[in-house]
Amino acid sequence: MADPHPFHSLHRHGMIRAGVCTPIGTAGDPAANAAAAIALAEQGSAAGADLLLFPELNLTSYAIDDLHLQDALLDATEAGLAAVVAASKDLKPLLLLGAALRRNGRVYNTAVAIHRGTILGVVPKSFLPNYREYYEKRWFAPGVGLTGLEIAIAGQQAPFGTDLVFAADALPDFVVHAEICEDYWSPTPPSTLGALAGATVLCNLSASNITIGKARERALLSASQSARAVAAYLYSAAGPGESTTDVAWDGQGEIYELGELLATSQRFELATEITYADLDLERIRLERMRMGTFNDAAAAAGHPETRFRRIAFAHRPDGADLGLRRDIRRFPFVPNTPSKLEADCYEAFNIQVEGLRKRIASTGAKTLVIGISGGLDSTHALIVAAKAMDRLGRPRTDILGYTMPGFATSDGTKANAWALMRALDITAAEIDIRPAANQMLADMDHPFAHGEPVYDVTFENVQAGLRTDYLFRLANQHNGFVVGTGDLSELALGWCTYGVGDQMSHYAVNSGVPKTLIQYLIRWVARTGQFDEAASETLLAVLDTEISPELVPADADGRMQSTEARIGPYELHDFFLHYAVRHGLRPSKIAFLAWHAWRDAAAGRWPEGVPDDGRHEYDLATIAKWLEEFLRRFFQTSQFKRSALPNGPKVSAGGALSPRGDWRAPSDGSARAWIEELKASLPGGE
Repeated sequence: MADPHPFHSLHRHGMIRAGVCTPIGTAGDPAANAAAAIALAEQGSAAGADLLLFPELNLTSYAIDDLHLQDALLDATEAGLAAVVAASKDLKPLLLLGAALRRNGRVYNTAVAIHRGTILGVVPKSFLPNYREYYEKRWFAPGVGLTGLEIAIAGQQAPFGTDLVFAADALPDFVVHAEICEDYWSPTPPSTLGALAGATVLCNLSASNITIGKARERALLSASQSARAVAAYLYSAAGPGESTTDVAWDGQGEIYELGELLATSQRFELATEITYADLDLERIRLERMRMGTFNDAAAAAGHPETRFRRIAFAHRPDGADLGLRRDIRRFPFVPNTPSKLEADCYEAFNIQVEGLRKRIASTGAKTLVIGISGGLDSTHALIVAAKAMDRLGRPRTDILGYTMPGFATSDGTKANAWALMRALDITAAEIDIRPAANQMLADMDHPFAHGEPVYDVTFENVQAGLRTDYLFRLANQHNGFVVGTGDLSELALGWCTYGVGDQMSHYAVNSGVPKTLIQYLIRWVARTGQFDEAASETLLAVLDTEISPELVPADADGRMQSTEARIGPYELHDFFLHYAVRHGLRPSKIAFLAWHAWRDAAAGRWPEGVPDDGRHEYDLATIAKWLEEFLRRFFQTSQFKRSALPNGPKVSAGGALSPRGDWRAPSDGSARAWIEELKASLPGGE
C-alpha cells in the first residue's frame, strides 16, 4: 500500500496533474461528442488529473461549416454541455471544453470552464481566421473587447468574456487561462495578458487541421509562449472523427513548461487519448519572482490583474500518492538526449575557452601557470588553456604546468599528470612540496612533525596552501597568471581551501562548471578529437580515477582518501545545487524530486556513456542525509569562500555562484530554516 504521508503527494510540492484530451469526434453530433468527453473526464479523474483540456469545438464539431448556424445543432450542443456539467459533479478535474454558443443574437466559438457541476465561465475566441481554408467569420462573432459580461447556458448564469482566469482556492499557484486556436497565431496572443494577470497554466483549445510542417509550427508557438509568458502551455488539436471533406486532422496534444516539452500525444492515432504531465506551478511562480522583466511587462500593460475577473473554484486534492508523471533528469546539468549533450558540451567548452582567451589577451600575460594533479578539474582547466593558446596562435609551451606531489599523491595520478602535460606539449615541471610542508608543520609544532599520524584539516591545508603559494610566486616569476581549477560543485560545498589555496587564482576557468558536467566535457574533448590521440587516451584514463584530494595517506587496507565518501556523491549534490540555486525550491521538494529521479536505477533515461556500474540509486534516507549535508555547507559554512571568488565565466543557465553574478548571500548566514523545513516534511519528521 502506498505511503499516505503528504511528502509523497505531488500537490504538497506545488504541482498538479494536467491532461490534454484527444477524443474521437463525431461530425455534427453533439450528443456523441458529449458522451466521448464524459468518458475522458471520468478517465482523467481516475488518473488523478487536476485539469483536462479538450480541443476547439469538441462538443459541436469544428469542420461542419454552415451547420454552425442551425438552431437544431446549437440546441444539441447546449444539451450536450448540460450533460457534461451534470457528469462533472463527482469528478475532480477542472474541464475546459469547446462549444459553439449563442449569446445576444450572435454565435461564439468558446472555451467553457466546468468544475464539479458548475460552469465557472465562458471565454469567446478573440481572433477568427478568415483566410485560406478558414471561414470562421462567416459563422462566429469575435470575442475581442467583450469583458465583464455573463451568459445564460445549461440552466446556469456564468461569467462571459475574454477577461477570465480560473483560480483553485486550495492551490494558490493553480490559475488557468484559456485561448482558442488562432489566438496564439496572432501577434498578440490573449494568453500573454492572462499570464500577466496571474495565470500560470495557459490552455489552447484548437482544431487546427494538419498540413506538412504544421506540427513543428505548433510546437514552436507553444514552446515560445510558455517560455515568454513564464508559464505552462497546454495545446489540444482536433483528432479523428472531424470531417475530412477538405482537410485532415492529426490530434496533436502537447504540454510545455517554461519552454520545455513535458509530454506529447501520438498523432494520427484512431483512439481516444489523454496525454498527461505533472506541472510544477511553484517553479513557475518562483521563476516569475526572479524575473523582474515579467513584472515590468505587467506594469507596461497597465496591470492586467486589475481588469481580469478571477473566478475561484473549490479544488480539493486529497493528498494521495499519485506517483510523478514527469521526467526528472538525474543530471540537471547534463542532457539525456545525445544531440543536446553534444551541443551543450560544445558550448560549455567554448565558453570557457573564450573566457580565458580574452583574459590572456587583455592582460598581456606571457605565461599561464596551472597546477596539474592528474584529477578531473586540473585536467579540464589544462585542456581549456591549451585550446585558448591555440586560438591565440601562441605556443602551448607558454603554459607552465606543475605537478606538486604531497604526502598522499598516488603514482597513478602523478603518471596521468605527466602523460597529459607531455601529450599537450606544454612546459612541464615537478615541485615536491613535502620538504616545505614538513618544515611548516615542524614550525607549527604539529603532531605529524613528531611522527604522529594526525591527518587533520591543518595537515591537509598546509599542502593545499603550499601548492597555491608556489603557483602564485611562479606566476610572478614568469610574468603570467594562475589559472584556477576548482569547479562549481566544490564551490557550492565549500570543498576548497580558502585564500592561499585552491579557492583562489587569477582566473577561475572552471568556476561555472559542475563536477558532473566536467566529466562529460573531458569525454567530449577526447571523443571529438580536439587534441591528438595520445592526449585523448590520457583524458580517458583520468576519467577512470576516483575523485580524491590526495592529501591524506592511504589507510591500512590501502584505501585512498575519497571525497565522495566524506561529503557525499557529487551526482546528488549537483542535483541539489541546481534546484536550490536555479529555482529556489524548498528542501523537501528537492528531496521529493531527487527521490523520484534516483530511487530506481532501471527507470528513466541516463545520459549517453554512463556505464552499468555507474548507474546508482538512492533511497529517501540517503538522499535526505546528503541533502542536509548540502544545506549546511551551502547556506551556512561556505558562503565566505564564494563571496571572494576570482573572475570566471558563467557557463550553465543553471546558475553561477559569483557574488557578481547569480548568487548573493551573507557570509554569516544560518542554514536552520532550510534544515528544519526538510526534517519537518519528511516521513517520520513531524
